[in-house]
Amino acid sequence: MLKGKLYMACALIWLLVLQACGQTTDGAYDVMLKAMYSHTVPLLQPEQLDEQLGRSDKKPLLLDTRTPAEYKVSHLNGARFVAYDSFQVSQLADVPKNTPIVVYCAVGYRSERVGEQLQQAGYKNVHNLYGGIFEWVNQGYPVYNDSGKTDKVHAYSKTWGVWLREGEKVYDR
Repeated sequence: MLKGKLYMACALIWLLVLQACGQTTDGAYDVMLKAMYSHTVPLLQPEQLDEQLGRSDKKPLLLDTRTPAEYKVSHLNGARFVAYDSFQVSQLADVPKNTPIVVYCAVGYRSERVGEQLQQAGYKNVHNLYGGIFEWVNQGYPVYNDSGKTDKVHAYSKTWGVWLREGEKVYDR
């Protein structure tokens, strides 16, 4: 847990330095993500996930690990909501251990923690969406809410929202 907090602190400092310099390039985002991830859950690139979702067989189970407010604004089509803060593996008692699962959050930190729990519980085919919903939207893939397709994305906070270059940013009021 201390290692995770240290990574988050370093990532936040890196983010603030980049913001102060006016830099929010893809390269900077990659550097920040590499520093933040523990690399314990295999990563899946957005284009790889899009390809998997386009197949009629073996579609992965998508797990959105963000907050209820974030999920309500938008999510990947068909995603099942499982809040990071209250996640229990028992929520997936109906899911066979060999099911392909893709976890995601805003940028991939929270989802990696949920993915670790799934791996420890015996799930064999768990992947973390690289860059989270931010990278998914940045690469032009769609998100949805209860009304259908939307351009809105919960940007978590103004600090983290700098990494969301596409879509309409939404923040808690």
